[in-house]
Amino acid sequence: MENDDRPRPRGDAASALARESLDSYSQDELAVRISLLEAEIARVAAHRDKAAAHRAAADALFGGPKP
Repeated sequence: MENDDRPRPRGDAASALARESLDSYSQDELAVRISLLEAEIARVAAHRDKAAAHRAAADALFGGPKP
């Protein structure tokens, strides 16, 4: 049984994608891959922005680190 609470290795998926040869992909397959990667970038950026807003709210409420 898998434990979903375990930390996942960071950078593993992106590193694997970067090492993969693209020679066997057609232009259509590459276009689909680009679309999927762009959607993933947007998802990660939205999560980053949400986390930053959450952190800013917590800092405002509890007094965050002083610059």
